[in-house]
Formats: sequence, C-alpha cells, structure tokens
Amino acid sequence: DRGEWIAIMGPSGSGKSTMMNIIGGMDKASEGRVILDGMDITKESAKSLTNIRRDKIGLIFQQFHMVNYLTAVENVMVAQYYHSMPDEEEALQALDRVGLKERAKHYPSQLSGGEQQRVCIARALINYPKILLADEPTGNLDETNENVVVEIFRQLHNEGSTIIVVTHDPEVAAVAERTIVLEHGRITKNIINHNDYSKPINLRDYEGLSDEMLLGKG
Repeated sequence: DRGEWIAIMGPSGSGKSTMMNIIGGMDKASEGRVILDGMDITKESAKSLTNIRRDKIGLIFQQFHMVNYLTAVENVMVAQYYHSMPDEEEALQALDRVGLKERAKHYPSQLSGGEQQRVCIARALINYPKILLADEPTGNLDETNENVVVEIFRQLHNEGSTIIVVTHDPEVAAVAERTIVLEHGRITKNIINHNDYSKPINLRDYEGLSDEMLLGKG
C-alpha cells in the first residue's frame, strides 16, 4: 500500500533481488502484472521504464555506486541531472536530511561506509520518488551505522514514504511494518510487525524477538 514500509527476506536464490528488479522496472516479469502507482509497468517499453524509474523510484544498493571523482553533493546532483536540472542548494538540503551537510564537499574516499550510504539515500530522495527500493542497504555497515540508516527510514516512513527493503538481517526486517518471507520464488510468510514509529529505533531492541517472529513463534 502507499506509505507502507515492507521488508523482504529469504535465503539466497529465493527471488528477493529478482522481485526488487521487477518492481523497479529493471527486469520484466515473464508472466503476471506489476501495478506501480496505478500503472501496469509490465506493458511499458524499455524507454518508458527508464522514465518511470527516473520519475517514481529511488534506488539504494548495498554497493554505494558513488562517482569517485565527484564530491558528496555532486553525487546527489547526478540524480537531478537525469531528472530535471541540478540544483546545489536542493542537493545540500537532501544531505542535511541525512545529517551530512557538513560533509558535502568531501569525496567518497574521505567518507566512511555509513556516510557513503547516507549520501546514496540523499541521492535516492532528491527527486521525491513515489517509492524507495533498498537492496541490502545495511549489508556493509557496522551496528552504529545500521541504526543511523534504519532511523532515517523511520523518519521517511513517518513522512509518508513508501519503502521496500530487501535484507538478510532479521532485526532490520522486524523494524518494518510488514515482513514478507520468500522461498523458491513464493511468499511463505506475511508478517505484520507492531512497531511504535514515534520513537527512535535501536536495532538491539529487536534481537531475539526478530528471530522468533521469523520462525513463526511470535
């Protein structure tokens, strides 16, 4: 649903990334339909899908895919360039949202992994996408930066963003509103998580609880 925060889990080869690529219009489904913001994207051409990704979708990856010779703010502005027109002040505001405005002129090599991931989140948000797709966004991060990134997702969710996160981390999955578990390309569990999003999130609060939930005990 619009404004929902969903986590997708499952073992390697279960179809998580394929599902994400189909939702994002990067792969085409061999059958069935994908309705994105009221549009059946399975009927669209490759050129049209490129425009849909540009206008409706923000993408965040485990690998940061930053341009090494561009500063943090310039990396955010790259997304603006393909959408409309680069605006440095707007890009700085996006970095400020993720707590990195003071690092705007730093190059990727001068940023920690957590900072690079936050730049990528700012880049994904700069064009105000309808849906945010994040593939293992905390996979390369330590616990402290995991909490920072998940807290940004909480704030975005409270602002009405639609978020889909693929993750292997049961704590990250438990923070979402709903957890979908895939096995061999099929949904085996559809779990409603009851979370209070008015409070800052600490992933340690979900240790153990998340494992029980995914095992069907909670």
